[in-house]
Amino acid sequence: MNGPSNVVAHNPELNTHISDAMQSTSPTLIEKSKATGSKDNARENTEDLQDLKGKVESKLLSMWNNMKFGWTVKIKTNFSKESPVWLLGRCYHRKLSPTGSLESSTEIGTEATAHQPMEQIYGEGIEGFKSDFISRLWMTYRREFPTMYGSNFTTDCGWGCMLRSGQMLLAQALVCHFLGRDWRWSPDKAIQNAREFQEDCLHRMIIKWFGDKSSVNSPLSIHQMVRLGEALGKKPGDWYGPASVAHCLKAVMAAASKENYEFDNLEVYVAQDSTIYIEDVNSLCLMPNGSWKSLILLVPVKLGTDKFNPIYGPCLTSLLTLDFCIGIIGGRPKHSLYFVGYQDDRLIHLDPHYCQEMVDVWQPNFSLQTFHCRSPRKMPLSKMDPSCCIGFYLATQHDFETFVNVIMSFLIPQGVSANFEYPIFTLQSGSCANVIDPPNIRYSIYETEQNWVTPSMQDYDTDIESEEFVLV
Repeated sequence: MNGPSNVVAHNPELNTHISDAMQSTSPTLIEKSKATGSKDNARENTEDLQDLKGKVESKLLSMWNNMKFGWTVKIKTNFSKESPVWLLGRCYHRKLSPTGSLESSTEIGTEATAHQPMEQIYGEGIEGFKSDFISRLWMTYRREFPTMYGSNFTTDCGWGCMLRSGQMLLAQALVCHFLGRDWRWSPDKAIQNAREFQEDCLHRMIIKWFGDKSSVNSPLSIHQMVRLGEALGKKPGDWYGPASVAHCLKAVMAAASKENYEFDNLEVYVAQDSTIYIEDVNSLCLMPNGSWKSLILLVPVKLGTDKFNPIYGPCLTSLLTLDFCIGIIGGRPKHSLYFVGYQDDRLIHLDPHYCQEMVDVWQPNFSLQTFHCRSPRKMPLSKMDPSCCIGFYLATQHDFETFVNVIMSFLIPQGVSANFEYPIFTLQSGSCANVIDPPNIRYSIYETEQNWVTPSMQDYDTDIESEEFVLV
């Protein structure tokens, strides 16, 4: 397939969509032509027909992009009844009765917090997973946004997927910071009280920060990320790797904090060479008055050479069970994804490869629907690219100290000889500036990003599982 014309010729489903688009608009034109035969109206009809043609061409292009990047086939996502489903520190599964009978079982959800009373652990079950998943912010390809500075791009389709994944990771941190991890979005529920109104305002404020245009009101936009990416040697239209996006997120948040007081108590730290330097984090977050800034901690890692080393699989999934984990950006080679959970040996993710029209988030009561995904997807852990970036949100100094105390037990693969330990990443008590020979855990992360630099024109998703939750 070389372009949209071939798609139309060989795709009956696409033809049906185009026909529907034509039919939905044509009656208006027919009624106008019947109503009058004047030259003015004829000219209006011609303009309407041209407008219709433009809309159909835009819809066709969107369908072509969505098919190319794996979003035209709708297949159900299978979730096992027998295995727990983890989503950013929350576990959802079925509680068996004391007799263990299938008939008397009920579905429950558990929070990943040890030593809690049973009545606090049991929650809503798989319905809770649905609510939790749909509440995560979804950033995708967009089209028809204002032209990016220094380019003629009005869409990031085909090249902006890693930037969108980075936006989702950052958005999750901001949701935790301003709304809390327990916040849920109810798309069909009307606002009923002052608390829900305030949450709606914060929800919309976060989305506005990511609005698709160069604006001081959208400091985290893809336009701003691309502009700041020039310091990393990136041009508009270039692909990014996970480590490059991590540094871009740090830069964009630093710039945003200069114009937005909301970010005054929030810092971003990017680990160097897979090492977190505790003294540097303390210097970054501890303010002169003794208070502590909340921390977004980003750790770019390389878990294998050309392919993902399966020995790190259990470590990676265990990190997704931690309350302070905000997800992982990575994916398959040349196909970025934002991983938020797992079941068994399959990672649950949000996929940015869906081209949607830009939403004007500066209009009152703009639609929120396209910023939330109803279709979870799963990918075998074995297909993951070894380059990825793990994110954590640590709200308080106590949270950071807890992180330091417990994290190492999650990072060392099981069965590795004590003399040859290769953790996912490490922590050092000092400062990076004082280390003469930084620990060479793995070769440099920047690398390593060769798998991400050239887009694949045959970037099809062979693991499409979407649209519906199905228990099997």
